[in-house]
Amino acid sequence: MSTEPSPASNVISWMQADAEHTARWFSASGAPAPKKVQVVDDSLTADDAYRLVAQGTALLWQGDYHNARQLLSAIARRLPTFSRNDGEDVAKAFYRYRQGRTQRARMLGQLLVPLEQGPAVALRRAPDVSQAWLAAAGPVESLTVATLQDVLGAVGAYEWRRNGLFIQELDAVIHPHYGTFAPIRSEYLALVAQAKLPSTELAFDIGTGTGVLAAILAQRGVKRVIATDSEARAIACAQENLQALGLAQAVEATLANMFPEGRAPLVVCNPPWLPGTANTLLDNAVYDPKSRMLKAFLTGLKEHLEPGGEGWLIISDLAEHLGLRTREDLLLWIGNAGLAVVDKVDTAARHPRSMDASDPFFAARSQEITSLWKLSAKA
Repeated sequence: MSTEPSPASNVISWMQADAEHTARWFSASGAPAPKKVQVVDDSLTADDAYRLVAQGTALLWQGDYHNARQLLSAIARRLPTFSRNDGEDVAKAFYRYRQGRTQRARMLGQLLVPLEQGPAVALRRAPDVSQAWLAAAGPVESLTVATLQDVLGAVGAYEWRRNGLFIQELDAVIHPHYGTFAPIRSEYLALVAQAKLPSTELAFDIGTGTGVLAAILAQRGVKRVIATDSEARAIACAQENLQALGLAQAVEATLANMFPEGRAPLVVCNPPWLPGTANTLLDNAVYDPKSRMLKAFLTGLKEHLEPGGEGWLIISDLAEHLGLRTREDLLLWIGNAGLAVVDKVDTAARHPRSMDASDPFFAARSQEITSLWKLSAKA
């Protein structure tokens, strides 16, 4: 992702000392530059900051970096918390929850910081963010303004990348890149690691992300895996991980919208599990607007399967428990795509939120099942 602006929506302007100032605008989510911008510093109180952002005014911080972080936390504490209404339909409640999360992200995204060549945050006592920002967004060629949230996100993602994530199914560490989903839930990895392979000659991994499923298949003995993703940053991440794992000769990670050319005896896909709009880069791994990727996989699978081949759809039923999709919907899409269910392997959720009784959607999360659906072309 580059900070190079494309026309006016990527330029931000503000008034200071009776003069207009402009800078490049960067937003990881692709949000347009705010129209109302007020320059602020350490003298701004948290109550006044909350009032301004609630009114839609962006705050361009020119004080101490650590005070900016404290102010962001203070604004967050003043935001309304979500609670379920008695008897409220679960789907309506989840929609309201998502609306609240969107509003929260919008308000917290109103605290802005300047970036200069380095890249560096142009504030007192700012830490060195150069490597984190380069990994997330590329070089800063001239004065740029970004949200403090995006700066903190880049720093946090860089720590994930440096430290890595141990994957039991690989007995190795992988390193997620910025904007690429970290496979912290082991249930679906175990399903792919344990399911009987229909062939060890060739497999397609659709939407590879970090490359973890492709790596598991290759480590299980699949001689050639073609892993695709529509995001260039994901392909770079997968290639780096596969190289480190010594699997680069067996797995080819390539940029593609969905399927590579040709057919394979095994085609694997782990699409986002919930229908919904993605508001952040990481949301892309969780939310699938109108189930587009899920439907695209099912619709295109038949023409990419070799005779007798299997498509593995790895997906949770949480959407069903939240009232966002029905089991009948999924089975209808499978049937309409000319596919049949050969087998289904299930595993219960084991992540912390599925055991947190204080979660407003605990009833749904505690019932969640993750499944590997084995699909074949109808005769």
